[in-house]
Amino acid sequence: MEIITIPVTAFAQNSRIIWCSETKHAVVIDPGGDTDKIITVLNENKLALSAIWLTHGHLDHVGGADILRNQFNVQIIGPQKDEHFWFENLPMQAQMFGFKPIEPFYPDIWLNHNDTVSVGKLSFLVKHCPGHTPGHIVFYQQENECVIVGDVIFKGSVGRTDFPKGNSEQLIESIKTHILTLPDNTKILAGHGSDTTVGFEKKTNPFVSGKFG
Repeated sequence: MEIITIPVTAFAQNSRIIWCSETKHAVVIDPGGDTDKIITVLNENKLALSAIWLTHGHLDHVGGADILRNQFNVQIIGPQKDEHFWFENLPMQAQMFGFKPIEPFYPDIWLNHNDTVSVGKLSFLVKHCPGHTPGHIVFYQQENECVIVGDVIFKGSVGRTDFPKGNSEQLIESIKTHILTLPDNTKILAGHGSDTTVGFEKKTNPFVSGKFG
């Protein structure tokens, strides 16, 4: 498995290209914008884009998804269906966050807890982790010991819950149930900021280690 992280938009959102080393089939996870940068990396590495995977519906994570879908004729897969209202309200999000105007669009496939998605010979387990948003999901790759978590948890912090339908108690429950139960050496690839590990966050993250509140 190969991963290239591409920070996109003014929010420095970590869009990721993940591909199977054997087949060169790739997915783009959370293309929030700057699609020209993403396309350049795909071309430079001679990758065949198979799909676009989304962790949740916030504009800084999905803003370039429809452009890539149309250009490469691939499907948008995920998140979970409770994110529908965020896609419906993409124009409002653009106005709220200072993005260019955007029309609503929707995923081709909604995902559910314990679904499996694949690219090449790589398989990822889907975990529904509501709290930051109601339909937020994460993608866990066991063999390569990593989990792509969107805005559920960050190095030393957790996702915001002050947006519509956010829920702080639900977020902490999602983290403790579906993230911190993974092996300690599992790498956490967050939507913003640096990578971290499950073990490091269990020991040091003040929101989940018992050292805060």
